[in-house]
Amino acid sequence: VRVRCSADVRTEELTYRLPDSAIAQTPVDPRDSARLLDTRTGLDHHVRDFPGLLESGDLVVVNTTRVRRARLVGAKAATGGTVELLLLDHRGGGRWDALVRPARRVRSGLEITIADTTVRVLTEPDHGEVVVEVDGDAETLMELHGQIPLPPYIHQTLDDPDRYQTVYSDVPGSAAAPTAGLHLTDDVVSGLNRRSIEVASVDLHVGIGTFRPIGTERVEDHAMHAERYEVARSAVDAIRSTKSRGGRVVGIGTTVVRALESAAATGDLRPVAGATQLFITPGFRFRVVDLLMTNFHVPGSTLLAMIAAFRGPEWRSDYNLALRRGYRFLSFGDAMLLERRR
Repeated sequence: VRVRCSADVRTEELTYRLPDSAIAQTPVDPRDSARLLDTRTGLDHHVRDFPGLLESGDLVVVNTTRVRRARLVGAKAATGGTVELLLLDHRGGGRWDALVRPARRVRSGLEITIADTTVRVLTEPDHGEVVVEVDGDAETLMELHGQIPLPPYIHQTLDDPDRYQTVYSDVPGSAAAPTAGLHLTDDVVSGLNRRSIEVASVDLHVGIGTFRPIGTERVEDHAMHAERYEVARSAVDAIRSTKSRGGRVVGIGTTVVRALESAAATGDLRPVAGATQLFITPGFRFRVVDLLMTNFHVPGSTLLAMIAAFRGPEWRSDYNLALRRGYRFLSFGDAMLLERRR
């Protein structure tokens, strides 16, 4: 899916001042004690209150992707120097797109040893990105010797790596977590069920490009990355049934929005599995998602562009309000509930 919007938005319109002190370094415990700003009312809640903010007959959609242990640390075969790789998208065979550090000391042809596996660099680094070839099974290599990759703005390690996984994560394939889902617990899901609110799932494997800043003056000139996703027949049927009875579709995180709106990009929601380069910016016509629970995003990011499209210009006052009230921002931060702008 490749869809772009025509609205002329300057990247500087998607920036705001984010103090370092507002960036959450650790997740809260328990998960559902994270704060939740209901932008429809301006009231403060906690994620444990989420079921009570919805209506019977609504449908909540989650992303069941699981973060790979994709961060690998190895040694240059020739010199023993340390090299760090983050495996991203599988190109087929043994070839992978990857990020490498330190990129300035890496050249095409370099061989890296990780445990007893050889990884060859096939391309010159481009902003830290390379194509590598892994001898053997890369999935097994990651599972046995890899680490969960955390965003670069998180400077602390996790005692429990599963805190960077949702409780319902199932399908490995992401380089980063769908962070809004980190707040949900079995108790929250049980609360949804008690209110006759169904839960459906999609899979969208989060790529590292999600977190890259928009590097162009105009948002629409940004080269959007692709992510693999699947919207199954069961999810499509649940959404159609919900819409037909007047219920609302509630997305848990921007990845759910991207998956569902990609599946409906031709005008009719349908089951689909593939890759999407959908770039949701102001002016986008949403066809599926009515409400969105999401974290607070990095200034100047593609995720913030989606929020501006979904919420409208009021997103800025929402963010300012959250900062004044001491909400925690980014991946391990708090959340907000948004209603789609009509």
